[in-house]
Amino acid sequence: MFSTCLLLVHRKTVVFGSIASSSVTCRHEKYLWCFPQEAPGDVTNAVKVAIDAGYRHFDCASFYHNETEIGVGIQLKVKEGVVKREDLFIVSKLWCTCHEKSLVEAACTRSLRALKLSYLDLYLMHWPMGFQSGRNELPLDQEGMVIPSDTDFLDTWEAMEELVDAGLVRAIGVSNFNHEQLERLLNKPNLRFKPVNNQIECHPYLTQKNLISFCQSRGVSVTAYLPLGGSRRMQTCLISQRLPCALGSSEGVHLLEDPVIQRIAEKHSKSSAQILIRFHIQRHVIVIPKSVTQTWILENFQVFDFELSEEDMNDMLGLDRNLRLATFPIAGNHKDYPFNIEY
Repeated sequence: MFSTCLLLVHRKTVVFGSIASSSVTCRHEKYLWCFPQEAPGDVTNAVKVAIDAGYRHFDCASFYHNETEIGVGIQLKVKEGVVKREDLFIVSKLWCTCHEKSLVEAACTRSLRALKLSYLDLYLMHWPMGFQSGRNELPLDQEGMVIPSDTDFLDTWEAMEELVDAGLVRAIGVSNFNHEQLERLLNKPNLRFKPVNNQIECHPYLTQKNLISFCQSRGVSVTAYLPLGGSRRMQTCLISQRLPCALGSSEGVHLLEDPVIQRIAEKHSKSSAQILIRFHIQRHVIVIPKSVTQTWILENFQVFDFELSEEDMNDMLGLDRNLRLATFPIAGNHKDYPFNIEY
C-alpha cells in the first residue's frame, strides 16, 4: 500500500526551533504520522494504532481528503485518556488553489473543522505554485496542464502569518520549495514569521545534499517524503489516488531492493526500510515512510537501537542519481515550478 505515510523523527535529533515573536517551540514527540488518501476505516484505525504505539505528530493535508477520519481517530484517543491535545503535534497544508490571500484563512479553518481542532501546531504551504481558484483542485487547460493563478507565494505567506496572529496555527512552513524560492521568502521585506520547515522528496537516489545543507544553514528543518524510493508500480498507485507524482525517469527502481541497502540491512540485522529511515535520522532529517500495516508501523518504530557507521552513510550517499519521483509534470509550465534548477 502506498497511501498512508509515517513520519519519523527522534526528538533529540531534529527540532523546528523557536517561532518568531512567540514562546512556542515546535516540538517533535517521538515520531510523526502522515496520511495521504486511504479508506476511511483504515485511516482511523491507523491513527489509533499509531497513538497507542507512541506516535504523537500527525502530518495531514486538505488535498488528501481524509482529515475527518484522522480527526475521528485523534478524538477517540483523547477521550480514552491515552493522550491530551497538548501532547500532539498536528500539521496540515494549504493547497495550491487557495493561494489568494482572501482564501487562506477559510482553507485553514476547513482543515481545523475536519480535524476537530482549535489550532494546528504547523501549517505548510503545500507547493510554491498557486492554481486557479475554484472547486477543481487540479484545474487543467486543453493541453492538460495546470491553470495557474496570478498569485505570488510571498503574498500567500502574509496571509499565513495572519493565521499565527489569530491563534489558528502555532507555526508556518513550506513544502517543495527550491533554495531560490526559500531564500526569496527568507529575505522577504517585513517577514514576521520565518518558515520553520521545508518538506521535500529525499532518499538515497535523490539525496538533496545541497538543498538540505541550505535549509539547515538557514535554521529551517527538513522533512523527507518518499524516503524509501519507489517504482513504476508506486507511480501508478500515486496517480490513481490523485497525488502529483510521476517518475522523472523511465527507469523503474526499488530502493528497498538495492544491493547496497540490503547489505547494510543484513549487517545490522534490520530491514531495508529501517536502514533507510535511520539514514535520514542521522542526517538530522525528518522521515516519511509509508504503511497502513500494523506490523510495519511497529517495525518502523525500532530505529533508535542502532547506528549506521560513517562507511554505511557514505555508501548510501553514493547511490545518488538525482532521480526525482514527485515531478508534478502537469505543473511544469508554472512560473513557480520548483524543479527547473539544480536544487
